[in-house]
Amino acid sequence: MDSLVDERNPRPVGGARMLVTELRRLGEVEAPATLRVAVLTDLGLGDAYFTLVTPLGAVYVAHNGNGVSAVRRGESDAAFEALFRAEHGRSAWRMDEPPERLVSALTRALAGMDHPALRFDLRGLSEFERAVLLKALEIPRGEVRPYAWIAREIGRPGAVRAVGSALGRNPVPLFIPCHRVVRSDGQMGQYSLGGTNAKRVMLAAEGLAPDALEELARAGTRYIGCVTTHVYCFPTCRHARRVAEPHQVAFGSEAAATAAGYRPCEACRPARAS
Repeated sequence: MDSLVDERNPRPVGGARMLVTELRRLGEVEAPATLRVAVLTDLGLGDAYFTLVTPLGAVYVAHNGNGVSAVRRGESDAAFEALFRAEHGRSAWRMDEPPERLVSALTRALAGMDHPALRFDLRGLSEFERAVLLKALEIPRGEVRPYAWIAREIGRPGAVRAVGSALGRNPVPLFIPCHRVVRSDGQMGQYSLGGTNAKRVMLAAEGLAPDALEELARAGTRYIGCVTTHVYCFPTCRHARRVAEPHQVAFGSEAAATAAGYRPCEACRPARAS
């Protein structure tokens, strides 16, 4: 049997020489780009992105080990990457095969189903902004709330404008549903993912009729009361939508509802119960 090393000339011989050569070549091998992206993403040190079909068409979704970090529309990969870098101060890489579990969670969220695997990366936002977005996340699919509702719910009733600004900075619209927040006068208001028209599309996809909502707003109807229970709700509340039309009464303010002897719904909380 040949010795691996010639004692008179300590260099690898025979098969050992080939082994050493191959080991040296390992140092020249670069890891696949997909592996680098996966590792950085899992560690939360970088973001990967892919496209997802939604009621607004294809959108870009970026994510990392902390959760979904961005949802944006874009004309091209390059345009999205530039926007992501400008907004987050770091780069994002295209992922050709997105995680199946994440895609499933996003799809379930759009369909109004439970999505326990869905998490969000809200780094870079202030405590106030995070509170606003997490409160918006509580609004049920197919319902809307005014900016003032969020302000009151998070204990900042005078910060209605600031709530609007925080929603405008939502890095993950669609999935943190800022499209379910409307102006206090009942009109649609703006939407960071494509303006009022995009907001209308999303609400219609969730079963609401934007035209009917705006008609209520023009009529000055802010709340719907039930004459049998003496409870009043936001018009899109699931309880209000069950009330037959003959049993409905419209109110233009909380004060008017209270004066008529009605109490606020415990589900949609149009006002704090006294």
